[in-house]
Amino acid sequence: MLTTQLIERKRDGGRLDPDEWRALIGAYVAGDVPDYQMAAMLMAVFLRGLDGGETAALTESMLASGAQLSLAHLGVARVDKHSTGGVGDKTSLILAPLVASLGVAVPMISGRGLGHTGGTLDKLDAIPGMRSDLTLGQARAQLERIGCALMGQTREIAPADRRLYGLRDATATIDAVPLIASSIMSKKLAEDLTGLVVDIKLGSGSFLRDLDQAHALADTMTALGAAHGCTVVALFTAMDRPLGRAVGNALEVEEAIHSLHGEGPPDLMEVTYALGAEMLQVGGVARDDNDARRQMQGAISSGAAARKFQEVIEAQGGNASVVDDPAVLPQAGACELFEAPRRGFVTRVEPRTIGRALIALGGGRVRPDDHVDPAVGFVITAKPGDRVTRGEPIATVFASDDAGIELGRAALRTAIEIGDQPVDALPLIVPGSRPRLATS
Repeated sequence: MLTTQLIERKRDGGRLDPDEWRALIGAYVAGDVPDYQMAAMLMAVFLRGLDGGETAALTESMLASGAQLSLAHLGVARVDKHSTGGVGDKTSLILAPLVASLGVAVPMISGRGLGHTGGTLDKLDAIPGMRSDLTLGQARAQLERIGCALMGQTREIAPADRRLYGLRDATATIDAVPLIASSIMSKKLAEDLTGLVVDIKLGSGSFLRDLDQAHALADTMTALGAAHGCTVVALFTAMDRPLGRAVGNALEVEEAIHSLHGEGPPDLMEVTYALGAEMLQVGGVARDDNDARRQMQGAISSGAAARKFQEVIEAQGGNASVVDDPAVLPQAGACELFEAPRRGFVTRVEPRTIGRALIALGGGRVRPDDHVDPAVGFVITAKPGDRVTRGEPIATVFASDDAGIELGRAALRTAIEIGDQPVDALPLIVPGSRPRLATS
């Protein structure tokens, strides 16, 4: 195999056959194809795309590069949820224990921050002692015992994707539908799922440019799932402002805990319930949206969802008392209120600016080996459409020192715009969002 010829062919708009994708991915994982050549291939794919057969072949090659879970013996549906990435999106922390408390097994493989967006694993790291580096054997045993595991992509699972994930971030090739779909599905199919719910973000803070791209991604993932007997459902949700109020790892864990106790922000709970309803219906334990919502509200009000989160944290070595006392989480060295600079209506809370500011505060990564400060971030109470008065507190900056406070305040001055007239934000569940079901 001459890698240069494959790159040239894709660069010029040609296609690679399944055997060529298998050889390329296998050689890359073995170290025989260097990062610079794979980076060139990623850019060629970004510019030229892949057809359905190529996307399937790439996904299969990445899936086959590692081991897979075998969970059919659990005797219940296995359903996961995946988000394409957002700012303030902590729904996975709520959904995994909530859905598991209602009788659906949730093997959830998550990632770290990508670009300006946060990552579930970084949030879990904020819980003292919490481990997400489970082996497949440990994950299987935990699922057998408590029905839920929150884990990272170990070296056993799709190692090709593990390497490509970081390379995409470094080469500005994140937002290509075939690469997004193959990355997600190579990991999710390794979980031996019966169902997957995908939260496809739209808006200025998302990686997808428009609704057409969202539909293309949904169609691609549905087809990949169907080929493996996995029902895939896609919902399109808003990411033109942060979801919920908290942005930052420990702050988002705290907000997720409040949500499991029935005290979550309305926007966060609306998206959580919409995604959870699909998970429960795919899992066969709810008849319709109303039945699913009733069950989820019952699990929260009874404390069953919060107790399940405690079980997961304890099973993975964490301090489970955090669910009763979020003060156990890391605390910022400095915090300061941010006040509205003028009277009017909030017209914008730009998520990319907030996400990039979190990284600058130390709450995310520029390089894979960067240290992450779990305590820093923002709590932003203002939403587009809100009427505010001059001097009204509308956000709080959490930082390690006074320099961080000033950095955070500067970001908020840029991200939050106030005008004389209200403007319409995207609805939380975007029109044109239609669940798509497919099984083999």
